[in-house]
Amino acid sequence: MPAEPSGRVLVLSHPVVADRLARLRDRTTDNARFAFLVGEVAALLAYEALADLGTMATAVDTPVAEGASAQVVGETVLLVPILRAGLGMVPAIQALLPKSEVAHVGLRRDEATLVADLYLDGLPADLTGRRVVVCDPMLATGGSLGQVCDLVKGRGAGRVHALCLLASAEGLARFGAAHPDVSVACCAVDPGLDERGYIVPGLGDAGDRLFGPPV
Repeated sequence: MPAEPSGRVLVLSHPVVADRLARLRDRTTDNARFAFLVGEVAALLAYEALADLGTMATAVDTPVAEGASAQVVGETVLLVPILRAGLGMVPAIQALLPKSEVAHVGLRRDEATLVADLYLDGLPADLTGRRVVVCDPMLATGGSLGQVCDLVKGRGAGRVHALCLLASAEGLARFGAAHPDVSVACCAVDPGLDERGYIVPGLGDAGDRLFGPPV
């Protein structure tokens, strides 16, 4: 059963998720394999987190009957990856969702202060009532995720979800205090952060492991 350490938090508890997470944590996993695993886990997170997606009735012709009643997804979800690591989660979620759009937000963290500055805002000006899914592989301090949720809420977003591979207990508590109405789905909650603000035991820098270190 999923655990709920604080607020609206879904921690996936499944042998397949545990297996993929172990491989993601492994420092010998190369970039290509890491990216493939991120996609698999992102799809599983979205599947669980978006169980209440709006649907509409339709009819389909099957090989043996015409006009069979059916349900299709009727809601267009806005995916908001936090650059650059969040990009690794998007293709698999788009493949899962028949109706989705993508808007990028770029944040650059100051390694001394651990505070992130906004350098790209690709969000629509009006998000009134829309369901938004923020993709942030690592919920470490919770600062970056909180900033993006401030942005989307400020433009009128309806339901807001955060999908993360991992969260720290500290960051999750901080984020939950600032955004108690935002649901968070993750694979595990790790106990702490190191002096660089990395999740421990974590899996390192997700952006570097997806795309290589910055040039």
